[in-house]
Order: sequence, then structure tokens, then C-alpha cells
Amino acid sequence: MRISAKADYAVRAAVHLATAKEGRPTKGDAIATAQAIPLKFLENILADLRHADLVRSQRGSEGGYWLIGEASDISLADVIRAVEGPMASIRGRRPEHVPYEGAAEALQQVWIAVRANLRAVLEATTLADVAAGHAARARTRTGRRVRCLGERRRARGAALDRGVGRPACRAGRPRPPRSTRTPRRHVRSSAPRRSGWPASTP
Repeated sequence: MRISAKADYAVRAAVHLATAKEGRPTKGDAIATAQAIPLKFLENILADLRHADLVRSQRGSEGGYWLIGEASDISLADVIRAVEGPMASIRGRRPEHVPYEGAAEALQQVWIAVRANLRAVLEATTLADVAAGHAARARTRTGRRVRCLGERRRARGAALDRGVGRPACRAGRPRPPRSTRTPRRHVRSSAPRRSGWPASTP
């Protein structure tokens, strides 16, 4: 899935505010400098976060921006929704509202599963987690299935959601005991083995 620059900048700005000292607003230009975000772009992002009641601001020499509430109560999903709307939308519409027909009929359930797994990670990870350097725990259903499927099928983990109607794990069948396997036959070549270097030609 593509993460837009706006969503990335919004999360970075919110995490920066999460590390600010309590009771001290942070200037917009300080956030822009620290996170390498264009100031005008950042101001629009902070306005969206303010309208979503995630951030407050104050003008003046002692003003700036600060989070509303605790950073441990604000998830990455809250920040992304504030600046971009619903996650995993299709042309601005929810997957449930996009009709599919014919061979692509089941694709709707795939996009719904993708959205469910995005939520599982982004809603479980807070600004405090990122600020403290903690990655999202592998406690989602997708993570459990990905570990079972192995490295070669890791990229397909998003589609293996329980809502798609697929089994929880598609691990390979167990190998039969060694005594029941068909022995391999080794065929020796009839050609004589050559040793040493070939004789030089006159």
C-alpha cells in the first residue's frame, strides 16, 4: 500500500509533539526543521489535526502546538484518518460500496481484508510507542499467519484474513516418514572417469 507524503508528515509531526515537554507548546518551524517538512505543508497538516481534535494551538511568542490528551491514547490510525480520511479507500469510496462482478467478484473481500490488517497494525500502535522506539507487536492475525506461511509467501499475508473465508494457516503438508519414501536410484555413468590433465598434442 502507498503511504502518501501527507500521511507520513502528519505522523512524524504528531510523534515529535509526543516527545515535547508537558505544558510547553512547540513552534511549527521547530517541527518543520526537526522533521524536514516544508513549513507551509506542515501548517496545513497541523490545521487538519486541530480540526480532528488531536492538536491544539496558541498564537504569540509563547504559543505553538501541543497534543490533546496523552500520546499513549492517540493511535497512528487516528492521525492518518485526520489528514486523509478512511484507510484503504478505493477511489475515495469504502470497499463495501464498490461493486465487483464476474471474475473479480471476490476482490471486494480482499480489499476489506487489507483494510482490516492495516487497522490491526495502525490502531494498535500509538504515538507513544513510536516515540519510545517500540515497533508494533506481532499480535495481529496477519502476523500469526505470515509466520506460518514462511518467507516465500510473506507478501501474500494481507489477503489471508479470516474474513476472506480462507483457512487460518496454509502450512505445507508434513513430509512422510523416511521409511515410507520412495528411494532414489543412483545411475552410474558407463563412461570411464578421467584423471589428471589431458596429454598435450604435438
